[in-house]
Amino acid sequence: MLKNTALSETHIALGAKMVPFAGFNMPVQYTGINDEHETVRTGVGVFDVSHMGEFILKGEKALDLLQKISSNDVSKLYDGKVQYAYIPNETGGVVDDFLTYRIDDNTYFLVVNASNIEKDWNWISKYNTDGVEMKNISDQTSLFAVQGPKAADALQSLTDIELAPMEYYTFAKGTFAGVDNVLVSATGYTGAGGFEIYVANEDAQKVWDAIFEAGKAYGIKPIGLGARDTLRLEMGFCLYGNDIDDNTSPLEAGLGWVTKFTKDFVNSAALKAEKEAGLKKKLVGFEMIDRGIPRHDYEIVDADGNVIGRVTSGTQSPTLKKSVGLGYVDTAFAKDGTDIFIHIRNQKVKAKVTKPPFVK
Repeated sequence: MLKNTALSETHIALGAKMVPFAGFNMPVQYTGINDEHETVRTGVGVFDVSHMGEFILKGEKALDLLQKISSNDVSKLYDGKVQYAYIPNETGGVVDDFLTYRIDDNTYFLVVNASNIEKDWNWISKYNTDGVEMKNISDQTSLFAVQGPKAADALQSLTDIELAPMEYYTFAKGTFAGVDNVLVSATGYTGAGGFEIYVANEDAQKVWDAIFEAGKAYGIKPIGLGARDTLRLEMGFCLYGNDIDDNTSPLEAGLGWVTKFTKDFVNSAALKAEKEAGLKKKLVGFEMIDRGIPRHDYEIVDADGNVIGRVTSGTQSPTLKKSVGLGYVDTAFAKDGTDIFIHIRNQKVKAKVTKPPFVK
Protein backbone atom coordinates (compact mmCIF):
# COMPACT_ATOMS: atom_id res chain seq x y z
CA MET A 1 0.00 0.00 0.00
CA LEU A 2 1.45 3.36 -1.09
CA LYS A 3 1.25 6.21 1.42
CA ASN A 4 -0.13 9.55 0.33
CA THR A 5 1.12 12.93 1.50
CA ALA A 6 -1.43 15.47 2.78
CA LEU A 7 -1.56 17.02 -0.72
CA SER A 8 -1.59 14.00 -3.04
CA GLU A 9 -5.05 14.98 -4.35
CA THR A 10 -3.84 18.55 -4.99
CA HIS A 11 -0.97 17.25 -7.14
CA ILE A 12 -3.31 15.00 -9.11
CA ALA A 13 -5.64 17.98 -9.68
CA LEU A 14 -2.63 20.00 -10.93
CA GLY A 15 -1.99 17.32 -13.55
CA ALA A 16 1.05 15.76 -11.93
CA LYS A 17 2.31 12.42 -13.13
CA MET A 18 2.34 10.37 -9.91
CA VAL A 19 4.81 7.53 -9.28
CA PRO A 20 5.69 5.25 -6.36
CA PHE A 21 8.77 6.60 -4.56
CA ALA A 22 10.11 5.35 -1.19
CA GLY A 23 6.70 3.86 -0.41
CA PHE A 24 4.82 7.09 -1.22
CA ASN A 25 2.61 8.21 -4.10
CA MET A 26 4.67 11.19 -5.31
CA PRO A 27 4.55 13.75 -8.16
CA VAL A 28 7.46 13.07 -10.53
CA GLN A 29 6.61 15.86 -12.99
CA TYR A 30 3.91 18.37 -13.96
CA THR A 31 4.84 20.26 -17.15
CA GLY A 32 8.02 18.29 -17.87
CA ILE A 33 11.40 17.82 -16.21
CA ASN A 34 13.37 20.30 -18.36
CA ASP A 35 10.80 23.06 -17.94
CA GLU A 36 10.59 22.48 -14.18
CA HIS A 37 14.38 22.31 -13.87
CA GLU A 38 14.74 25.65 -15.67
CA THR A 39 12.06 27.20 -13.42
CA VAL A 40 14.11 26.37 -10.32
CA ARG A 41 17.47 27.41 -11.79
CA THR A 42 16.20 30.83 -12.94
CA GLY A 43 13.02 31.57 -10.96
CA VAL A 44 11.19 29.75 -8.19
CA GLY A 45 9.49 26.37 -7.82
CA VAL A 46 7.91 24.32 -5.05
CA PHE A 47 8.58 20.66 -4.25
CA ASP A 48 6.26 18.76 -1.95
CA VAL A 49 8.79 16.58 -0.13
CA SER A 50 6.47 15.61 2.71
CA HIS A 51 7.60 11.99 2.33
CA MET A 52 10.80 12.87 4.24
CA GLY A 53 11.05 11.72 7.88
CA GLU A 54 11.23 13.95 10.95
CA PHE A 55 12.23 12.94 14.49
CA ILE A 56 12.54 15.00 17.67
CA LEU A 57 15.17 14.02 20.26
CA LYS A 58 14.81 15.65 23.65
CA GLY A 59 16.54 15.50 27.01
CA GLU A 60 19.82 16.09 28.82
CA LYS A 61 21.42 13.13 27.05
CA ALA A 62 20.13 13.99 23.55
CA LEU A 63 23.50 15.42 22.51
CA ASP A 64 25.34 12.32 23.80
CA LEU A 65 23.05 10.06 21.77
CA LEU A 66 23.55 12.14 18.62
CA GLN A 67 27.33 12.18 19.11
CA LYS A 68 27.21 8.37 19.20
CA ILE A 69 25.14 7.85 16.04
CA SER A 70 26.27 10.84 13.93
CA SER A 71 29.54 11.04 11.99
CA ASN A 72 29.70 14.80 12.53
CA ASP A 73 30.45 16.77 15.71
CA VAL A 74 26.99 17.76 16.93
CA SER A 75 28.50 19.78 19.82
CA LYS A 76 29.47 22.42 17.25
CA LEU A 77 25.80 23.28 16.66
CA TYR A 78 24.14 26.33 18.19
CA ASP A 79 20.43 27.24 18.37
CA GLY A 80 19.16 27.85 14.83
CA LYS A 81 22.00 25.96 13.13
CA VAL A 82 21.67 22.86 10.90
CA GLN A 83 24.30 20.19 10.29
CA TYR A 84 24.67 17.56 7.55
CA ALA A 85 26.01 14.14 8.55
CA TYR A 86 25.58 10.42 8.01
CA ILE A 87 24.70 7.58 10.36
CA PRO A 88 27.48 4.98 10.09
CA ASN A 89 26.60 1.31 10.45
CA GLU A 90 28.80 -1.23 12.23
CA THR A 91 30.19 -2.78 9.04
CA GLY A 92 31.72 0.22 7.24
CA GLY A 93 28.61 1.40 5.37
CA VAL A 94 25.96 4.09 5.78
CA VAL A 95 22.58 3.67 7.49
CA ASP A 96 21.42 7.04 6.08
CA ASP A 97 22.48 10.63 5.53
CA PHE A 98 20.49 13.20 7.49
CA LEU A 99 20.17 16.72 8.87
CA THR A 100 20.31 17.75 12.54
CA TYR A 101 18.62 20.99 13.61
CA ARG A 102 19.47 22.32 17.07
CA ILE A 103 16.31 23.83 18.59
CA ASP A 104 17.96 24.33 22.01
CA ASP A 105 20.71 22.58 23.99
CA ASN A 106 18.37 19.71 24.94
CA THR A 107 16.18 19.54 21.80
CA TYR A 108 17.16 18.39 18.33
CA PHE A 109 15.10 17.96 15.16
CA LEU A 110 16.29 15.32 12.68
CA VAL A 111 15.35 15.05 9.00
CA VAL A 112 15.91 11.63 7.41
CA ASN A 113 15.28 10.03 4.03
CA ALA A 114 11.79 8.72 3.33
CA SER A 115 12.92 5.18 2.49
CA ASN A 116 14.82 4.93 5.78
CA ILE A 117 12.35 6.30 8.35
CA GLU A 118 11.73 2.99 10.12
CA LYS A 119 15.33 1.79 9.73
CA ASP A 120 16.75 5.04 11.18
CA TRP A 121 14.24 5.10 14.02
CA ASN A 122 15.14 1.54 15.03
CA TRP A 123 18.86 2.24 14.70
CA ILE A 124 18.80 5.38 16.88
CA SER A 125 16.50 3.64 19.39
CA LYS A 126 19.04 0.81 19.69
CA TYR A 127 21.68 3.27 20.91
CA ASN A 128 19.27 5.23 23.12
CA THR A 129 20.41 3.70 26.42
CA ASP A 130 20.00 6.89 28.51
CA GLY A 131 16.25 7.44 28.12
CA VAL A 132 16.34 10.29 25.60
CA GLU A 133 12.76 11.20 24.67
CA MET A 134 12.25 10.31 21.00
CA LYS A 135 9.29 11.36 18.90
CA ASN A 136 8.63 10.33 15.29
CA ILE A 137 6.52 13.13 13.76
CA SER A 138 6.99 12.05 10.12
CA ASP A 139 3.32 11.17 9.57
CA GLN A 140 2.08 14.49 10.99
CA THR A 141 4.52 16.75 9.15
CA SER A 142 4.42 18.27 5.67
CA LEU A 143 7.52 19.73 4.05
CA PHE A 144 7.70 22.12 1.09
CA ALA A 145 11.01 23.01 -0.52
CA VAL A 146 10.67 26.40 -2.23
CA GLN A 147 13.76 26.62 -4.40
CA GLY A 148 15.28 29.11 -6.83
CA PRO A 149 16.89 32.58 -6.92
CA LYS A 150 13.50 34.29 -6.53
CA ALA A 151 12.42 32.22 -3.50
CA ALA A 152 13.11 34.89 -0.84
CA ASP A 153 11.23 37.60 -2.76
CA ALA A 154 8.32 35.27 -3.50
CA LEU A 155 7.89 34.20 0.15
CA GLN A 156 8.81 37.27 2.21
CA SER A 157 5.27 38.70 2.32
CA LEU A 158 4.09 35.51 4.08
CA THR A 159 6.36 35.61 7.10
CA ASP A 160 7.90 37.71 9.86
CA ILE A 161 11.16 35.75 9.44
CA GLU A 162 13.78 37.75 7.48
CA LEU A 163 14.45 35.39 4.57
CA ALA A 164 17.07 37.11 2.38
CA PRO A 165 19.74 37.33 5.13
CA MET A 166 19.18 33.74 6.30
CA GLU A 167 22.50 31.92 6.04
CA TYR A 168 22.90 28.53 4.37
CA TYR A 169 22.31 25.71 6.89
CA THR A 170 20.43 27.82 9.43
CA PHE A 171 16.74 27.97 10.38
CA ALA A 172 14.21 30.06 12.28
CA LYS A 173 10.72 29.57 13.69
CA GLY A 174 7.96 32.08 13.18
CA THR A 175 4.57 32.84 11.65
CA PHE A 176 4.19 31.75 8.03
CA ALA A 177 1.04 32.26 5.95
CA GLY A 178 -0.87 33.01 9.15
CA VAL A 179 0.25 29.76 10.80
CA ASP A 180 2.24 30.00 14.04
CA ASN A 181 5.39 28.09 14.96
CA VAL A 182 6.42 27.18 11.39
CA LEU A 183 10.03 26.06 10.96
CA VAL A 184 11.78 27.65 7.94
CA SER A 185 15.28 26.56 6.97
CA ALA A 186 17.82 27.17 4.20
CA THR A 187 19.45 23.80 3.46
CA GLY A 188 18.55 23.41 -0.26
CA TYR A 189 19.26 20.30 -2.33
CA THR A 190 19.22 22.06 -5.72
CA GLY A 191 22.09 24.55 -5.62
CA ALA A 192 19.62 27.26 -6.62
CA GLY A 193 19.03 28.68 -3.12
CA GLY A 194 15.69 28.69 -1.32
CA PHE A 195 13.90 27.51 1.79
CA GLU A 196 12.21 24.53 3.42
CA ILE A 197 8.87 25.04 5.15
CA TYR A 198 7.87 22.49 7.83
CA VAL A 199 4.18 22.57 8.76
CA ALA A 200 1.62 20.31 10.42
CA ASN A 201 -0.43 18.31 7.89
CA GLU A 202 -3.62 20.14 8.87
CA ASP A 203 -2.04 23.44 7.73
CA ALA A 204 -0.44 22.03 4.58
CA GLN A 205 -3.13 23.05 2.06
CA LYS A 206 -3.45 26.56 3.49
CA VAL A 207 0.32 27.11 3.37
CA TRP A 208 0.68 25.58 -0.13
CA ASP A 209 -2.09 27.82 -1.48
CA ALA A 210 -0.57 30.91 0.17
CA ILE A 211 2.85 30.15 -1.33
CA PHE A 212 1.38 29.95 -4.83
CA GLU A 213 -0.66 33.11 -4.35
CA ALA A 214 2.37 35.06 -3.07
CA GLY A 215 4.62 33.63 -5.78
CA LYS A 216 2.28 34.29 -8.70
CA ALA A 217 4.10 37.49 -9.71
CA TYR A 218 7.38 35.52 -9.75
CA GLY A 219 6.16 32.75 -12.07
CA ILE A 220 6.14 30.14 -9.30
CA LYS A 221 5.39 26.54 -10.36
CA PRO A 222 5.01 23.13 -8.69
CA ILE A 223 8.05 20.92 -9.32
CA GLY A 224 8.27 17.11 -9.27
CA LEU A 225 10.91 14.65 -8.11
CA GLY A 226 12.27 14.25 -11.65
CA ALA A 227 13.67 17.79 -11.69
CA ARG A 228 14.80 17.38 -8.09
CA ASP A 229 17.08 14.59 -9.30
CA THR A 230 18.51 16.52 -12.27
CA LEU A 231 19.07 19.61 -10.08
CA ARG A 232 20.89 17.70 -7.32
CA LEU A 233 22.99 15.82 -9.88
CA GLU A 234 24.17 19.08 -11.49
CA MET A 235 25.51 19.95 -8.01
CA GLY A 236 27.01 16.49 -7.43
CA PHE A 237 24.92 15.91 -4.29
CA CYS A 238 24.62 12.29 -3.08
CA LEU A 239 21.29 10.48 -3.08
CA TYR A 240 20.84 7.69 -0.55
CA GLY A 241 20.10 4.39 -2.30
CA ASN A 242 22.01 5.47 -5.41
CA ASP A 243 25.37 6.92 -4.40
CA ILE A 244 25.54 5.82 -0.77
CA ASP A 245 23.96 2.87 1.01
CA ASP A 246 24.54 0.19 3.66
CA ASN A 247 27.43 -1.24 1.64
CA THR A 248 29.27 1.92 0.52
CA SER A 249 32.15 3.43 2.44
CA PRO A 250 31.34 7.01 3.50
CA LEU A 251 35.02 7.90 3.07
CA GLU A 252 35.08 6.55 -0.49
CA ALA A 253 31.85 8.53 -1.02
CA GLY A 254 33.71 11.75 -0.23
CA LEU A 255 32.01 12.25 3.14
CA GLY A 256 35.28 12.66 5.02
CA TRP A 257 34.39 16.34 5.55
CA VAL A 258 31.51 15.31 7.85
CA THR A 259 33.49 12.52 9.55
CA LYS A 260 34.93 13.93 12.78
CA PHE A 261 37.47 11.68 14.47
CA THR A 262 37.74 14.16 17.36
CA LYS A 263 35.08 12.03 19.13
CA ASP A 264 34.02 8.38 19.32
CA PHE A 265 31.00 7.32 17.30
CA VAL A 266 29.63 4.05 15.93
CA ASN A 267 32.39 2.29 13.94
CA SER A 268 34.71 5.32 14.15
CA ALA A 269 37.81 3.20 14.89
CA ALA A 270 37.30 1.09 11.77
CA LEU A 271 36.64 4.16 9.61
CA LYS A 272 39.78 5.84 10.95
CA ALA A 273 41.81 2.71 10.13
CA GLU A 274 40.31 2.67 6.63
CA LYS A 275 41.33 6.30 6.11
CA GLU A 276 44.88 5.65 7.35
CA ALA A 277 45.28 2.57 5.13
CA GLY A 278 44.31 4.61 2.06
CA LEU A 279 41.12 4.38 0.01
CA LYS A 280 40.82 1.85 -2.80
CA LYS A 281 38.13 3.69 -4.72
CA LYS A 282 36.43 7.06 -4.79
CA LEU A 283 33.09 8.54 -5.77
CA VAL A 284 33.82 10.97 -8.61
CA GLY A 285 31.82 13.22 -10.88
CA PHE A 286 32.17 12.87 -14.64
CA GLU A 287 30.96 14.59 -17.79
CA MET A 288 30.28 12.66 -20.99
CA ILE A 289 32.56 13.64 -23.89
CA ASP A 290 30.73 11.42 -26.40
CA ARG A 291 26.96 11.11 -26.67
CA GLY A 292 25.20 8.77 -24.28
CA ILE A 293 23.34 8.87 -21.00
CA PRO A 294 24.98 7.07 -18.06
CA ARG A 295 22.60 5.16 -15.82
CA HIS A 296 22.77 3.65 -12.34
CA ASP A 297 24.92 0.47 -12.29
CA TYR A 298 26.48 0.89 -15.76
CA GLU A 299 30.09 -0.29 -15.76
CA ILE A 300 32.93 2.24 -15.90
CA VAL A 301 35.93 0.93 -17.86
CA ASP A 302 39.41 2.09 -18.85
CA ALA A 303 40.68 2.55 -22.44
CA ASP A 304 41.37 -1.21 -22.67
CA GLY A 305 37.88 -2.13 -21.50
CA ASN A 306 38.90 -3.25 -17.98
CA VAL A 307 36.18 -2.61 -15.41
CA ILE A 308 37.37 0.12 -13.02
CA GLY A 309 34.08 1.07 -11.35
CA ARG A 310 30.37 1.64 -11.76
CA VAL A 311 27.95 4.51 -12.27
CA THR A 312 25.74 5.37 -9.28
CA SER A 313 23.78 8.32 -10.76
CA GLY A 314 23.54 9.80 -14.24
CA THR A 315 21.37 12.10 -16.29
CA GLN A 316 21.25 14.52 -19.19
CA SER A 317 21.92 17.91 -17.59
CA PRO A 318 19.19 20.34 -18.72
CA THR A 319 21.48 23.32 -18.01
CA LEU A 320 24.63 22.01 -19.73
CA LYS A 321 22.83 20.11 -22.50
CA LYS A 322 25.17 17.17 -21.96
CA SER A 323 25.23 14.10 -19.73
CA VAL A 324 26.80 14.06 -16.28
CA GLY A 325 27.06 11.45 -13.59
CA LEU A 326 28.56 10.15 -10.37
CA GLY A 327 30.30 6.83 -9.91
CA TYR A 328 32.88 4.90 -7.94
CA VAL A 329 36.23 4.34 -9.66
CA ASP A 330 39.56 2.85 -8.58
CA THR A 331 41.60 5.67 -7.01
CA ALA A 332 44.15 5.56 -9.88
CA PHE A 333 41.38 6.95 -12.13
CA ALA A 334 39.90 9.46 -9.68
CA LYS A 335 42.00 12.50 -10.64
CA ASP A 336 40.22 15.46 -12.23
CA GLY A 337 40.50 15.37 -16.02
CA THR A 338 41.14 11.59 -16.27
CA ASP A 339 39.57 9.92 -19.31
CA ILE A 340 37.19 7.09 -18.46
CA PHE A 341 34.60 5.18 -20.48
CA ILE A 342 31.02 4.22 -19.65
CA HIS A 343 29.68 0.91 -20.92
CA ILE A 344 26.44 1.90 -22.70
CA ARG A 345 24.72 -0.75 -24.86
CA ASN A 346 27.96 -2.69 -25.39
CA GLN A 347 29.79 0.46 -26.47
CA LYS A 348 32.66 2.20 -24.69
CA VAL A 349 31.45 5.81 -24.47
CA LYS A 350 34.07 8.40 -23.53
CA ALA A 351 33.76 10.60 -20.42
CA LYS A 352 36.11 12.57 -18.22
CA VAL A 353 36.38 12.85 -14.44
CA THR A 354 35.09 16.30 -13.43
CA LYS A 355 34.92 17.70 -9.92
CA PRO A 356 31.30 18.71 -9.07
CA PRO A 357 29.39 20.95 -9.04
CA PHE A 358 28.97 20.63 -12.79
CA VAL A 359 26.94 23.84 -12.85
CA LYS A 360 28.77 26.68 -11.08
